[in-house]
Amino acid sequence: MTNAHPMNHFPHDFEWGVATSAYQIEGAAAEDGRGPSIWDTFSHTPGKIIDGSNGDIACDHYHRYPEDVDIIASLGVKAYRFSVSWSRVQPLGYGAWNEKGFEFYSNLLDKLAEKNITPHLTLYHWDLPQALQDQGGWLNRDTTAHFADYAAEIARRFGNRVASIATHNEPWCTANLGFGNAQFAPGVADKALSIQVSHHLLLSHGLAIKAMRRVASSAKLGIVLNQWPAMPATDSARDVAEAEWEYARSVQWFMDPIFKGRYPQKALDRMDMSQFHTEAEDMNIIHQPIDFLGVNYYTREFISTDSPPKKPQAAMGVTDMGWEIYPLGLTDILLRHKNDYTNLPPIYITENGMAVADKLIDGEIDDQPRIAYVHAHLDAIHAAIEQGVNVKGYFYWSLLDNFEWNSGYAKRFGLVYVDYATQQRTLKASAHWYRNFVSQQLQKTE
Repeated sequence: MTNAHPMNHFPHDFEWGVATSAYQIEGAAAEDGRGPSIWDTFSHTPGKIIDGSNGDIACDHYHRYPEDVDIIASLGVKAYRFSVSWSRVQPLGYGAWNEKGFEFYSNLLDKLAEKNITPHLTLYHWDLPQALQDQGGWLNRDTTAHFADYAAEIARRFGNRVASIATHNEPWCTANLGFGNAQFAPGVADKALSIQVSHHLLLSHGLAIKAMRRVASSAKLGIVLNQWPAMPATDSARDVAEAEWEYARSVQWFMDPIFKGRYPQKALDRMDMSQFHTEAEDMNIIHQPIDFLGVNYYTREFISTDSPPKKPQAAMGVTDMGWEIYPLGLTDILLRHKNDYTNLPPIYITENGMAVADKLIDGEIDDQPRIAYVHAHLDAIHAAIEQGVNVKGYFYWSLLDNFEWNSGYAKRFGLVYVDYATQQRTLKASAHWYRNFVSQQLQKTE
């Protein structure tokens, strides 16, 4: 049983929350002046989404947000991480603002305030306005300036109503899945271009931080990065070297510019820099203080140079995404950050969760594997805190089953089951478990 070991006591100011993103839940894709995003285009392109679906309706959160906020409140968590659809508030990604779009987010913030739930806002969760993509998207340096303008407007309107604003969610995915292998929107497969995109994403982060600082709101400012330890399958020199390269090109590629003001040499030595262009001030713009770092963690990279490559034993099993369950990797990466970066701000675990092939049986979903997954990862976070890492919060991904990108609706990460035909929400066993866990933690701190 998952409760067989004693419950760890988290710090009294630790934030407990849940997370979502705009395109995955909102729906209302063409309502109230919203412009199309690259995910509208991509999901409507035949063959791109595994189940042939799209995010036109998704969880219909745009119309059902009061019910969804009530669900968050019922879980007893005090924090909610969500993203803004850029094309909902600025249909072209430049030019005129859409007041109906801002009204939706303002109403959402009102409802969260009514329930005493602290909002944490993300500016960009992969849904670039299609009009900007038509001008080159993240390959076009002008997009970084448009993003800074967007960030400043969000901070001006909402910066005193949210606890934090993250610039980007998982820029690694935008670059490598959107431009490296065409798995995600906009569907480009060019490794050299993906490196240029990653630089523009980091530059846009820096420009946005500077723009939001000028607004001088109370929101903490930072970025959310998806991360994993890269572990060699054996202690052979080849496996070790390949693991170090993987870590450099994925984790350090984004961490080092932000916290050290340079790209990792180990990555530069092996990357195709033929399309890579920077300007003199870029690193100074990227390398500036931020108030928090969001870390998204799901699994580790297991690196084998054998042919065929060795597979991990996966002693704790795999998720419905096929990802190895490896909570120790979360402790490892948090401790490594503590050792590698002297200027590290407070860390939030902004995403962590498990896809399970959930079945609704007699009105209930008994998702014990998800409960075990969350409990094990909370233990891993606690172990890092005990060793001096300043982790300030945990957001389960996701509140709701939702549109899981190129997997469509086939993969379910939610604490809450969504029947997409009726939009009925049903709390899973994991939701009840999480509510009880958080309740016990909060009781200890009172």
